[in-house]
Amino acid sequence: MAYSRRMVERARALRGAGLTVMEITEILGGPGKTSVWRWIRDVRKPAGRAGGGMDLPRLVGDGPDYPDIDPEDKDALIERLRLENAVLRAVQDVLKAESLDGMSNREKTLVIDRLRPAGKWSLRELTSSLGISKSSYEYQRRAIARPDRRAPLRALVRRIFTEDGEGARGYRFVTARLRELDEPVRASEKVVLRIMREEGLVPRWMRRKRRPYSSYAGEPTPAPPNLVRRDFRSALPNFLWLTDITEFRLPSGRKVYLSAIRDCFDSSVVAWRAGERPDAALANSTLEDACALLAPGERPVIHSDRGGHYRWPGWISICEGHGLARSMAAKGCSPDNAAMEGFFGLLKREFWHGRDWSGWTPARFIEELGGWIGRYNTERRSDALGGRTPAEFRAALGRARNGPRNRPQSRLTQRT
Repeated sequence: MAYSRRMVERARALRGAGLTVMEITEILGGPGKTSVWRWIRDVRKPAGRAGGGMDLPRLVGDGPDYPDIDPEDKDALIERLRLENAVLRAVQDVLKAESLDGMSNREKTLVIDRLRPAGKWSLRELTSSLGISKSSYEYQRRAIARPDRRAPLRALVRRIFTEDGEGARGYRFVTARLRELDEPVRASEKVVLRIMREEGLVPRWMRRKRRPYSSYAGEPTPAPPNLVRRDFRSALPNFLWLTDITEFRLPSGRKVYLSAIRDCFDSSVVAWRAGERPDAALANSTLEDACALLAPGERPVIHSDRGGHYRWPGWISICEGHGLARSMAAKGCSPDNAAMEGFFGLLKREFWHGRDWSGWTPARFIEELGGWIGRYNTERRSDALGGRTPAEFRAALGRARNGPRNRPQSRLTQRT
């Protein structure tokens, strides 16, 4: 754990005042004996205990300087250090922070109100230690005591974030939902963002600590050229498709792999399959499902990375059989397939990260995944589509999806 420079300086000053490592550790409350010893090992402990005739001006010079304290008044020095330590503890409780830098007057007022009931320090000492005037402190106290005029809006924001957004959507989604209520609420994105920050409403994220799944398997066949060149726009449906495979590792240790194909016309998921093995059958069946939806004469470009699935004879044969033009990104260059990578990032932010998947079997997980993809196509609005869903965008342009009406848009591939 990283500690602030101020805490290190307090430890060194206490050492200079004659305290032992154990006593300094107890006063600071946070760091352990090893950390404290590392900080003070260059500061020589004086021959006597506090009050034993030490040369305090020299020793205090190694730590913080207090012009208002007589360098020979060791008790006052220790009491000031105790005050600063109490202030930082209160800051940690109120702000979950280690530093006083950047605190607003409102936040400083909350810290002072937390410390005043202890009765150890006067208001003057507390305001001086935190760098806030008494008049500003009194103003903030009155402001905090006033009723929150945004209380109804806060309740709506919390409900939309937790229920409609399932804890995975950001302030733009919440702002749009507010305007779609039966009684629309007009609030700017900045106001919604500020409320979400104050309420601690942060979309769930989980840092990926392990090496991500890679489907690269060398160069079994010649790679086709990159026809897309990072231009993922399409004015027609079924003109430019993107595909890739991503991995989900369940707590049980079993893995699920998703193969998906996106249409750049409306960003919809044309076809997908999921299974426990990222083999050629998973990729090939996804492509066959997508090709079954093509109208006569439609021959899209199918763009992928350099994964082995897209270099093997089965995939090439399907592309040739349906007249698809193959396009492939450069080796190890994810920006060449950025739109597909972005979709998987969105999927994992809103569906995968921050949820407890303990006890989920691959079959149950795949079913849940299919539900999210279905809602993505028909319910999730996108700013890039003018605030419409992929289905609404296609319908507005008179481009109904081809294929039998009762044909499922996705299939499951489960291996036990």
